[in-house]
Amino acid sequence: MISKNSKRRQQERGATNFLYPVVKTLGVLAVVTVIACLPAAQAWAELPDPVTLGVAIEAGHLDQARAWLDEGLNPNQLADRIGSGLMIGAWEGNIPIMDLFLSRGADPNHTNRFGEQALQLAAWRGHLEAVRWLLDHGVGVNRNGNNWSALHYAVFAGHREIAALLMARGANVNARAPNDASVLMMAAREGHEDLARLLLEAGADPNLTNDQGDTAFTWAMRNGNFKIARLVSSPELFAQATRGPLAPAPLRSVAPPSEISNLLRKLREAEAAGKPTNKLRRAFNEAIARFKREGGAESQASRKPAKANPVLVITASRKNGERAEIVSSPLPLRRTSQEAQEGIRRP
Repeated sequence: MISKNSKRRQQERGATNFLYPVVKTLGVLAVVTVIACLPAAQAWAELPDPVTLGVAIEAGHLDQARAWLDEGLNPNQLADRIGSGLMIGAWEGNIPIMDLFLSRGADPNHTNRFGEQALQLAAWRGHLEAVRWLLDHGVGVNRNGNNWSALHYAVFAGHREIAALLMARGANVNARAPNDASVLMMAAREGHEDLARLLLEAGADPNLTNDQGDTAFTWAMRNGNFKIARLVSSPELFAQATRGPLAPAPLRSVAPPSEISNLLRKLREAEAAGKPTNKLRRAFNEAIARFKREGGAESQASRKPAKANPVLVITASRKNGERAEIVSSPLPLRRTSQEAQEGIRRP
């Protein structure tokens, strides 16, 4: 016979056996629930599209970049605008970003879709320490064949310290661009007399021609930079070139104000985050219109209003097509031979 206590124990054991699979299932569900409660970690490491990558790296989000690289992001992956993570770091002068991507295998000589490299971008933007860092980490100061060099970019932008550093590290002062333009032509075009002198002292050849047959002298005269024209030519050539009336000078490029750059950055960040952009887009377009009305760097009070022509367009959105235009500021239409002889440039 089974005692009452034995029956009670069997009933309790049966209840336990019945509940065990339920508890086990609940335990599995609990684990699944805990895992499901970790979307932030998964989203943090999810590999980005080119726009998201560009926005984050331009903003200097080092931890986000590290998480993506840990998850398997190609260190040479190109973002939507500037290039790879290392290139963006060079553009922004962000050495920790550059160091992170280089430590994960990024190629410091990798090129973006425009054929540019990190050293060129740092030189163009005037980031002296970023240029030095790249050179110290083995980046080549010269490029093979006819390519735009970091020295071309530094001289065009007027960054004397960077140009001097590049030259001290062995930059070719007679490097040729794809259209055969020389570095000296950049100084001649933009009116950087101190850089023209520096290049000539280092052995730059003023007689090199581009694919149109132009020399540094041609570009200096065409852009009204008469002091440089004198530097790169003989007295006889200069006198002959300035004997009669000079042709109208072309428009000169003018950098956009920081207001436009900041609005463009905010617009891209908002779009990448899925936030409304109408207000930012309106402010962005108004800033561009205001810049055009004011004629860039030249005040309206000093001249008659002139139609400005865009020389560079930056696309802010693939979907909406927001654009920032860097417009040109015209020089005076005509100079006299006497002004050219004296090397005078009107304001």
